[in-house]
Amino acid sequence: MLILGLILAGGLSRRMGGGDKPLRVLGGRTLLERVAERLGPQCGGRLALSANGDPERFRAVFAGPILPDTVPDHPGPLAGLLAGLDAAAAMGVTHVVSVPGDAPFLPRDFVARLSAAGEKPIALAASGERRHFTSALWPVSLRDDLRAWLTAGERRVGGFIERHGADVVSWPVTPVDPFLNLNAPEDLAAAEAMLELEPAVRATGA
Repeated sequence: MLILGLILAGGLSRRMGGGDKPLRVLGGRTLLERVAERLGPQCGGRLALSANGDPERFRAVFAGPILPDTVPDHPGPLAGLLAGLDAAAAMGVTHVVSVPGDAPFLPRDFVARLSAAGEKPIALAASGERRHFTSALWPVSLRDDLRAWLTAGERRVGGFIERHGADVVSWPVTPVDPFLNLNAPEDLAAAEAMLELEPAVRATGA
C-alpha cells in the first residue's frame, strides 16, 4: 500500500485567536514540525499539506507539496482531503492518510494500525470513546464520489464516512491522548506539560 500523508491546515483557528494554528510553537518547535515528524516516517516520507493562501508562509518548516482547495467556497476539511486524493492519484499513490495540523502527539503506529484494519473502505482512528473523523485512511478510489458529494453542497466529514463505511481503530488516552487537538491558547499551555510525559508515551507505543 502506497500512502500519502496529508496534514490538514485549512482551518480559521478562531479559538486560537486566528492565523495558522500549525505554526504555533510548542516546546520550541511548531505544531506542523511535530506532526510532520510523527507522520512522515510512517508514509515513506511522502507528505503534503492542505492549506489555502500564500504557501510561502509554511516554507520555513515544511518542504513538501502545499495543496490549496480545488473546489470553491472553502467547504472545510473534505475539500482538503479531495486535494490530497487528487495529488495522490497523480503520484500513483493508492491511499491518503489525513491528520489535523494541531495533533502533536500522533501515535507512531498510526498508519500501520489503520492499514491493518478490516475490509471497509475507510479506516478511522478513535481514542477512548471519541472518533476522530479527520484522522483516517482513505482510498484514492473515493475521490470522484467525494467531488460529487462536495459539489452537491455536502460538507459533513462524518456523513461521507457513513456513506462508505469505516473500520474504527482505537488507542488509549493515557498517559496522553494521542489525538489531542490544541484548539485554544490554554490547550497549548497544557500541552507544554504533556511534553514531559514523552518517555512514557514512547513506552506505550504512541
